[in-house]
Amino acid sequence: MTDTATVYRRVAGARPTRDAEPPIRHVAVVGGGTAGWMTALLLAHSGYGRRLQVTVLESPQVGIIGVGEGSTPWLRGFFEELGIEEAEWMPACHATYKSGIRFDGWSTRPGHESYFHAFASMLDNLTMTQFVDHVHRRLDGEDVPAHPDRYFLAARLAHECKAPRPRHEFPFDVWYGYHFDSVLLGAFLQRKAIERGIRHLPRHVTSVDRNERGDIAALQLEGGETLPADFFVDCTGFAGLLIDKTLKTPYVSYADALLNDAAVALPTPLHGPIMSQTISTAFDHGWAWTIPLTQRYGNGYVYSTAFCTPEQAETELRARLGLLDADVPARHLRMRTGRVERHWHSNCLAVGLAQGFIEPLEATALMLVQRTASLFVDALEKGDLGTEAQATFNAAVNAQFDGTRDYIVAHYKTNTRTDTDYWRANAANTQLSEPLTRLLKTWLARRPIVGGIQQGAFGQGYPVMSWYSLLAGMGLFPEQASVPTSGAQTPPHSVAAIENLIERSALNFPDHRSLLQNIPPARREESLQVYFW
Repeated sequence: MTDTATVYRRVAGARPTRDAEPPIRHVAVVGGGTAGWMTALLLAHSGYGRRLQVTVLESPQVGIIGVGEGSTPWLRGFFEELGIEEAEWMPACHATYKSGIRFDGWSTRPGHESYFHAFASMLDNLTMTQFVDHVHRRLDGEDVPAHPDRYFLAARLAHECKAPRPRHEFPFDVWYGYHFDSVLLGAFLQRKAIERGIRHLPRHVTSVDRNERGDIAALQLEGGETLPADFFVDCTGFAGLLIDKTLKTPYVSYADALLNDAAVALPTPLHGPIMSQTISTAFDHGWAWTIPLTQRYGNGYVYSTAFCTPEQAETELRARLGLLDADVPARHLRMRTGRVERHWHSNCLAVGLAQGFIEPLEATALMLVQRTASLFVDALEKGDLGTEAQATFNAAVNAQFDGTRDYIVAHYKTNTRTDTDYWRANAANTQLSEPLTRLLKTWLARRPIVGGIQQGAFGQGYPVMSWYSLLAGMGLFPEQASVPTSGAQTPPHSVAAIENLIERSALNFPDHRSLLQNIPPARREESLQVYFW
C-alpha cells in the first residue's frame, strides 16, 4: 500500500544519497506568508538536509493578504510529510476538518439546487462504479438516481457535522482537507521553519542585482545589506517583485473565462455544531463562502466589479448575514486571475500569488503552492536544473493551473440562473479552453468522459469523481421530457443499499466538535486507496 506522503508529493525518483551535494547551495525565499514558509519548509525537508541553506526574506512593510481559509486534501499530505501532528498545528490555527464543499443555488434544475463535492474515501471504491453507471444511464434518458450526494460517505459526514477521521477500529480512510485562520497558519509555519534551521531575515528589498547572464545575483536590502544566493523564490504576491518586475516574465490572463475580480470578507460568531464543509452559495453577482473555524465563521463574497460595485457587494453580504447595522469591519480585496508563462524562469521560482491565482472557488491556492514547491524539490533532488528540466517543470505546472481553471470555469458555464446579468453572462461565455469545450461536448453528446480524463485529453487537474460530481450535481442531463415513460424503471444498482452502507459507515465517525477538543495522533498505517480514476 502506498504511503500517504508518497501519494501527495513523491512523484519523482529516489531521494539523493546522504552525501550528495545539492546543485545549488543557498536559496533565498523572498516573501513570507503561507506560500513562502511552506516553500521554505519543503526545501529544507529535501534529501539534502542542512547542506541546502534556506533564507526567508520577509519585509516588515508588506502585510499578508491572509483571506483564504480552506484547503484541498493536499495540505494533509504536507503536514504528514513534515511529521507535524494535527494536534499541534490545528489548535494553533483555529483549524477544523473539511470533508468537501457544498454548492447551494448554482443550479435551478429541479432536484439539483444543491450538491456536495466530496473528498474521496476508501469506501467510495464500493460506490463509485454504481454512481458513474447511473450517471451514464441518466444521460441516456433513464430515470435513475444520479445525484452525487447519495453515493459518497463524505457528503453524509458533512451533513451530520461529523469529523472525517474514523475511530481507530474502523480502518477506512477519508481524503479530507481543512479550514484554518490563514494568518495564524503563516505564523505557525514561520515558527516551525525557524525551529528547523531556516534563516529568517526581516528586511525590505530596495533593488535587485543581476549578473551578466541575466540571472538574479543578489538582493539589496534596506539598511545597506546585500543578500546573495544561488537561487531565488518569489513569494511577493501579486507584486511579483522578481518574476514580473525583474525578469519580465509574460503573463497569461484568465479574465476572459473567469469574470470575478474582487472579494469582500466579514467574520461572524460561531454557533451550534461545527460543520465539516465549506458552503459556496450563489449570490446576485458571484458567490459567497461560509467557512467554520473553531472560534468564528469566515464569510466572504467573490464577485465581478463589471456587474456590481464593492459597496453593493458589501451591502448584499451584510444583508445575507444580518449585519446591515452591525459595527463589524469588512475587508475588500482585488484579484487578478491567471498565471505566469514560466513559473521557473532563469534562477527564480515563482510560488503563490506571484505565479498566479485561480479565484477562491474550490480552495485551490495552497494546493498549487504545494504542487509547485514539491515539483521543484523533485527536480532539485534529481540534481538537474538545466533547460530541459525547467521546460518539463513549467509544462507540468501550467497543465495543473490550466486544468484547475477549466474545472472552476465549468461551475460557472453550467449554471442555470437567469436572475441577473452576471449569471447570464457566465452561462453564455464562449471563452472556454479547447479541452473544456471538448469535455462538455462529449458529456452533452451522452458519451462517457472517463477515457478522455484518464488519457489527459481533457479534465486535467481533477479526477473523474470530481468531474462527475460537478456535472451530475448541477443536473446537466437531458430534459425530463425525453425520459422514456412506458413502464416503471428499476435502477440497475440499489441506491437504498448504498445509502445503508454509508449510513452505517458514518456511525464510526465522531462528532466534529468533540474530536477537535481531543485530536488523536495520526495512524501511521493509514493509506489512501481511493478512486482517482
